[in-house]
Amino acid sequence: MIYARLDFQLEAVTNGKHEPMNVILRIQRMLIVSVVFIAAASPAININQYFTPTLFQEVKNNHGNRAEYRVKAWQRLIEDNQDRTELEKLKLVNDFFNKHIEFIDDIKHWHREDYWATPLETLATEGGDCEDFSIAKYFTLNALGISEDKIRMMYVKALEYNQAHMVVIYIPSPGEYPLVLDNINRDIVTANQRRDLKPVYSFNGQGLWVAKAQGLGNKVKQRKGFAPWVKLIKRIEQGQ
Repeated sequence: MIYARLDFQLEAVTNGKHEPMNVILRIQRMLIVSVVFIAAASPAININQYFTPTLFQEVKNNHGNRAEYRVKAWQRLIEDNQDRTELEKLKLVNDFFNKHIEFIDDIKHWHREDYWATPLETLATEGGDCEDFSIAKYFTLNALGISEDKIRMMYVKALEYNQAHMVVIYIPSPGEYPLVLDNINRDIVTANQRRDLKPVYSFNGQGLWVAKAQGLGNKVKQRKGFAPWVKLIKRIEQGQ
């Protein structure tokens, strides 16, 4: 059973040490929500098809001129940088969202304990938490042509803040340390250089991996089922 295996690995990640209950509950909640990502193979999403005059007008009407500017800047980021190298794309995307988005937790921003915003929602409202930063970066990198094989969302424990956190990782090639895209430390460095982060697990549309040290860890088998990730995909497809 996947949850039993993940609970075992969660205990292993904490090295048997007592962790504050809010950290454990946060990570467990993240585990349940992110099993989503792999409930079914994620279809490729062509974000460019949603950049229409109607969408821009709706963003302007609902959120103002600055929101429309941010969404149009996102469109230009995707359209103008398809031929860049993958490392250049990583920096452009990481810098873009770290510049345009303010960290706001879900309770304050969405009045919900845990809400996964689409990239459009995050940009239009100019705010989001670590999951929203990571979702926006993940889908933008994919829209720029970086294969899903090379990018994952990763849940970690941010040691300095003593809380669960999410980042995006990029895997240059099998066996190499992944690069970390983050909204706390905004420099892109390899995972082994981020001693302030304790990896828990990573995931994308293809599967979930329980983390091991600063590497990629072992893949966990997952049975198909309903998941919030599917809801997120549908909302993006609907232009939300």
